[in-house]
Amino acid sequence: MKLRPEEETRLRHILEPLKSDKRIQRMKKYIQHGRVSTFDHVESVTRVSYWLNKRLHIGADEQVLAIGAFLHDYYLYDWHETDNGHGLHGFSHSTTAKDNAVRHFGIGQRTQSVIECHMWPLNITKIPRSREAWIVCIVDKYVSTKETLLCR
Repeated sequence: MKLRPEEETRLRHILEPLKSDKRIQRMKKYIQHGRVSTFDHVESVTRVSYWLNKRLHIGADEQVLAIGAFLHDYYLYDWHETDNGHGLHGFSHSTTAKDNAVRHFGIGQRTQSVIECHMWPLNITKIPRSREAWIVCIVDKYVSTKETLLCR
């Protein structure tokens, strides 16, 4: 899934303020799936989501989609360490990521919804209700499965 040069430029422009932030850089320290860092995971989800939106002409808002995808796992801890209260990570991390994103970057309600809904149907009450949220929810499962099975 290769982005066109103009898509690369647009995506880089949207994400540049986030990627240069030192708090975002901390995501490189945490493993998400297999040997893949949280930073690399959210980057993959963002790129595939952006590509899918463009190729299928879904019409999602590019900025909401890209920022929501990039911040969907912005929880800033090692979820493998369950002794630190992260035993219910699957159920709680989307709210933690959303709260961190609001506190650190002041994201809007539509982007908050993308982050908060990405774990549906595990979080049964947080149903995606926008194109952007559906894309990230589905792509996250695709990328997570690929990383879990192929990146060990």
